Amino acid sequence: MIVKRRSLIVLGFVAICVASLPPGTVRGQATPPPRDPALDARVKAFLDGARNDWRNLNVPYDDGQVLHDLVLEKGFKRGLEIGTSTGHSAIWIAWAMSKTGGRLVTLEIDKGRHRTALANFEASGVAPYVDARLGDAHSLVKEVPGPFDFVFSDADKEWYTRYFKDLDPKLAVGGCFTAHNVLQGMAGIREFVDYVRARPDYQTVIDRTSSAGISISCKTR
Repeated sequence: MIVKRRSLIVLGFVAICVASLPPGTVRGQATPPPRDPALDARVKAFLDGARNDWRNLNVPYDDGQVLHDLVLEKGFKRGLEIGTSTGHSAIWIAWAMSKTGGRLVTLEIDKGRHRTALANFEASGVAPYVDARLGDAHSLVKEVPGPFDFVFSDADKEWYTRYFKDLDPKLAVGGCFTAHNVLQGMAGIREFVDYVRARPDYQTVIDRTSSAGISISCKTR
């Protein structure tokens, strides 16, 4: 029942919403390679095997599934993640984009988490679909050229509104800006949610699959 309810939330919202690389550490290739038919089994085994092992501010398993399903159902191909941590959400997103023919750019400021994420991308099999960049997202978000059709923000919450404003011109019409922890009352969250809900060119819903919550704001024009 939980899976069905989550699918209905995402599908209902889908119905509403009809790289030059900078200096630094980079993983992956300029374009995705031909898809390995064994990839699905490999990624699923990795995610299921590590289901209870994620720490360091990673999303819960069920929220990873929500992101995967949204990317897949909308056919997103040009993704950006702000806040890689050790790679849990990026694996879910990149897995979906391996099916749509897309690729994910993900940003992380911490060297240790970035290094662990790279190892997790290799182990899960999604490394060819990920461009993992090490640096401060406050500047990298302004520099990354876009365009994007999917953004996932899971870094410093008080900066969410600024990230949104910086990326709005780079987000394609029909694309979605998603953000984590929007039900948890952290500093900056209320300002961000109020801002995106007030934008007349976006439609926003909150996915409540987990207690963290994911806002999903899709650009309508």
